[in-house]
Parts: sequence; structure tokens; C-alpha cells
Amino acid sequence: MKKRVSSNIFLPIFFNIVFTLISPASSHATTTLTDHSQASFIKQRQLLDYREQFGYGSDDQFDDSVPSQLVFDNPRLKSAYIAFQAWKQAIISDPLNLTLNWVGSDVCNYTGVFCSPALDDPSIETVAGIDLNHGDLAGYLPEELGLLTDIALFHINSNRFCGTLPWSFQKLKLLFELDLSNNRFVGKFPYVVLRLPSLKFLDLRFNEFEGKIPKALFEKDLDAIFINHNRFASQLPDNIGNSPVSVIVLANNKFHGCLPMSIVNMSKTLNELILTNNGLRSCFPQEIGLLKNLTVLDVSNNKLVGQLPDSIGELVNLEQLNVAHNMLSGSIPERICSLPNLQNFSFDYNFFTGEPPVCLDLEIFDDSRNCFTGRPLQRSRLQYPPPPPSPPPCWQQSPPTPVQPSIPTPSPTYNGPLPPFKGVEYASPPPPPLY
Repeated sequence: MKKRVSSNIFLPIFFNIVFTLISPASSHATTTLTDHSQASFIKQRQLLDYREQFGYGSDDQFDDSVPSQLVFDNPRLKSAYIAFQAWKQAIISDPLNLTLNWVGSDVCNYTGVFCSPALDDPSIETVAGIDLNHGDLAGYLPEELGLLTDIALFHINSNRFCGTLPWSFQKLKLLFELDLSNNRFVGKFPYVVLRLPSLKFLDLRFNEFEGKIPKALFEKDLDAIFINHNRFASQLPDNIGNSPVSVIVLANNKFHGCLPMSIVNMSKTLNELILTNNGLRSCFPQEIGLLKNLTVLDVSNNKLVGQLPDSIGELVNLEQLNVAHNMLSGSIPERICSLPNLQNFSFDYNFFTGEPPVCLDLEIFDDSRNCFTGRPLQRSRLQYPPPPPSPPPCWQQSPPTPVQPSIPTPSPTYNGPLPPFKGVEYASPPPPPLY
């Protein structure tokens, strides 16, 4: 029986339901690499490179790859067949045999494929989602995937896909969730995602993307941005506060410079801000207290200096606060430790000299390796005086005026698990920790 989605449910909302990855259709021996498969892979890779450079015309050019005896209910399913057959050829290792049943015209019964009535024509069925999470598949993404113009969900986390995201993805105008996390993708930020008008959830975690983050990313109407554990290296764009996201995770990259002042403009939407383990260097602004909806704030393992602003005590929804492993000094504001929902407060490995008694009443806190008198596990006198003076007051810059950025032409390091994400829940779970 074909897998279908009720036509009376709006498609993007449906795809927020957690899909269960279908069990392998067979227990046959796992796919192995041979000289033939390697040669085939090289041939496919060359074809992909050619198409990425010169593009391709109508979908009819692929008709020769469809056996004449196959019958399809509509042209969209035929296009889907072409896309999946190209992808199957681009997969060089499938140890769970997930693509074993990717044969024949009934693409809606392929493992990991989900169908639904088309939004523009409910009388026809089309491929609406792909979920191959935790499949251990190895290969690359062929350009033919751009033929799947009706998909709203594309989840392939925790596999071994490599290469780059093909520019044909710009044809996926209904794509709502894109999860490429925990793979082996490389190269610059995949600018093609900026051309996806329906995209709300972007997950590029645990790959090897590098270079700068485009300003245009923070002008998109996204709800969640996960780009942690890559090799991005630049200053944070000064328009980051223009983003309407509720969760933004930039941890474990190589960002540097100051925290942009515009972050405080995210007060209406932002729930979780995680910037740990970068090279950020600036002071906390007093305006941080405007982020009233924050539940998680983690800026640990950076080079932040100065004092913790008393306004953090206004973040009444804050549950997790981590400022450890920075160069902060002065006294801990009493209001912070009195926050009604605070569950965890880490401020170890700084140069704090004052700690109010109320902080000692917290169930979970860490104040070690500071400069507190009479407290255990503090810095030795040899590590005094406190850190150098504050850097230039980057926070006092005026927030940038929103502009419509242009989209440029296209031309693993893991340091431990992140704090739990308690904001928006999506269909795709985070990738497992890698040790």
C-alpha cells in the first residue's frame, strides 16, 4: 500500500511530524566498492561537474534513461524515478540496503520516500519528502535531485555524503526543512539554500563547510539555523539581528571579532543563542537584557572581556547560562543567580572576584578557576592580574539598516556535545555525538 499524506493538512506542517526510518527491505550482503563501481562513480562525478557548470535544459532529456515498459501515474512520478535512479547510481556504499527496493515505477514505495497529493493539484500524487537519516550511505547528491520539485522535507543526516550541494536545488521551491547534518560536505557556504523561498529549518551541522557566512542568510525568514561544527571563519555579519530565528547555533567554528550589536534586535523571537568555542572578543552589552525570550545563552570558550551586565537578571525565562572559559572579570550580579528558571550557571575559568551568596544556593553552578577569596579551586596568585583592558566597544555601533543582499555566484573538528536544545522541535533529530 502506498504511503500517502492527507490532502487536508498543510504540507509543511505535516512534515514536522517525526518520520520513522523504514527498515531495510532485505538482509542481503552489504554493498561494497569494486573497480566497476569506482569507475561508475568517477563517470557520474564528471557528469555532475559538467551539468553544474553548464546547466541542463528540459527534463525530457532524461527520458532515454527510463525503460519504455515502465508506466507512471503522472509525469511528476516519472521525474522522481529519474531523480532516484541517478541518486542510486551516485551512492557507492549502502550497508543497510536502503536503496535495494529503488526499482520500478512505484517510487512512493521506495524506502525513505514519502508521497502526498500535490499542493497545486490534489488529484495527483507526488513525492513530498525524503528521510534517509542514519543510513550510513556514502556518495554524493546528483543534480537530478532538482527534479523533485514538490518535496517539502529533505533529511539525510548521519550519512557519509560528500561533495557540494547541487545548484539544481534552487528548483525546490516548496522545501521547508533541509537537514544535511553529520555528513562530509565541503566547500563554501551552500549559497543555493538562499534561493529556497519556503525554507524554515536549515541544518548544516557536523560537516566541513568553510569560509565566510553570507549576510543574506540572516535576511531569510528562517526559524532555526544550525551551522555549528564546521570550519566557517570570519567575523559575524553585522546584520545577524535581522534574522527572525528562534534558535541559532554557531558553535565550534572559527568566528572571530566582536559580537554584533544587532543581536539585541532579536528580542521578539530568539529562544536559544549558542556561540561557544569560537574566537569572539568583545564585552557584553547592557542591552542583552532585551532578549526576554532567551532560555539558553552559551558564549563559553571565547575571549569575552569586561563584566557581566546586571541586565542579564532581566532574562526571566533563562534556564541555561554558560560564560565559562572567557576573560570576564568583576563581580557576578546577584540578580543573575536569582533568576526564577535558571537551572545551570557555569562561569569557571574567568577572572571574577565577587560572588554573591545567592549563587551558592544554585543546584548546578561552577565557579572554579576564578579569583574568589576563600573558595576552593581558584587561580593562583601567579595568574593575576586579571586580563587586559576591554577591546574597542564594538557593541556601541548602531544596528545596521536592513538591506536586500545579493546572492553571489557559486564559485572535522568536534569538541564535545552541545547543551540540549530546548526550543523548536523538528522532525529530524540532532546527529549523535562523535567521540
